Amino acid sequence: MTSELIARIEKKRAVIGVVGLGYVGLPLLLCFIEKGFRGIGLDIDAKKTEALLKGESYIKHISPSRVQKAVVTGLLNATTDFGKARECDAILVAVPTPLNKNREPDMSFIVSTCESLVPHVRKDQLIVLESTTYPGTTEEVMIPILEKSGLKVDKDFYVAFSPEREDPSRTDYTTETIPKVVGSTTPEGLAVAEKVYQQIVVHTVPVSSTRAAEATKLVENTFRAVNIALVNELKTTFMKMGIDIWEVIEAAKTKPFGYMPFYPGPGLGGHCIPIDPFYLTWKAREYGVPTKFIELAGEINTAMPDFVVQRVMEVLNGLGKPLKGSKVLILGLAYKPNVDDDRESPSYHLMEKLEERGAVVSYNDPYVPVIRPSREFSRYAGRKSVEISGAYDLILIATAHDEYKKMDLTSYNVPIVDTRNVVPGRDSRVHRA
Repeated sequence: MTSELIARIEKKRAVIGVVGLGYVGLPLLLCFIEKGFRGIGLDIDAKKTEALLKGESYIKHISPSRVQKAVVTGLLNATTDFGKARECDAILVAVPTPLNKNREPDMSFIVSTCESLVPHVRKDQLIVLESTTYPGTTEEVMIPILEKSGLKVDKDFYVAFSPEREDPSRTDYTTETIPKVVGSTTPEGLAVAEKVYQQIVVHTVPVSSTRAAEATKLVENTFRAVNIALVNELKTTFMKMGIDIWEVIEAAKTKPFGYMPFYPGPGLGGHCIPIDPFYLTWKAREYGVPTKFIELAGEINTAMPDFVVQRVMEVLNGLGKPLKGSKVLILGLAYKPNVDDDRESPSYHLMEKLEERGAVVSYNDPYVPVIRPSREFSRYAGRKSVEISGAYDLILIATAHDEYKKMDLTSYNVPIVDTRNVVPGRDSRVHRA
């Protein structure tokens, strides 16, 4: 089974399926097609599959021309019909892994995907999970469901885990140039999974098990979450001392060793950093292991929107204005600069907390002209971006889009609370937060 499957991959006769055509899955699918593989994209959202077949892109940093080229080759198929999974030699699963309302792992997307694949699992197939999750998910959740097909893992088909490492909008590192960590349940499964990814990435990094691969992603993002919490705590401390944390970081990063710059902000955003550490702390409880350091970092980062709202209140109070009834314009709804990804964005928490206190809140974001439906903030769906003007009592900068850096925001003669160091220099109208 192994040699035949590897031969199909090497000769580009293998069909690659990708489940979940979002920020991770779509670039992955396009990479295989661009290397000459026939690719089948599977998603429950018909709007996405229909758009791709028309040569349209629904993700800002993925150009329509790239999708159009994939369509022209005749190698791209996108569908909601999971029966097409039977045609695939390798199926890469890249579906969301959010937290539920109790801040615990929500496995529903992985479970439903695996259940949808069960009737179509066949012999000589590789199924890889890419979704960020806790160590043990592949073996404890994915395999038992897939084996309901009557086939057995490592006898009839292979499984692997390879964590996604996408960073939307980056140009220095792309899907192809980022090394790919791969773990499987057997050496044979690992050999097949490596061979698949070696077709599109600079090199693979094999590890001993799926658990090790799952843990790798959690280490990467927990590292970031903890260090961001550190600079957020330093920010609040230095502010009391009259010291600018941004100036200090710029000076500290001139040291060529022993230091790596991280930057403060109004809270964590994106689908990884605010979520992944909670997957690890949740799993650690099963083993009776406390994760105090990680949990403390989570508390600090989660408290940042409250800190920012307090700063807004202080600035308005200094002008003799209450927060209630004041018009506040939030600049930036995306969780990071120059992308249209607003998942887990702290801007939503800022909007919610300000409105709870009676503020009249609007937002501007050139990348998010209309707020899309979401599970946690569905009430904001349909709200539209407004123009930046001086008709507000305060401007709150939440995202460091390049467009904002190019503007003279002080020209609106409105007090500014800057959480991202967007406005350079020192101006009495600009307040750090």
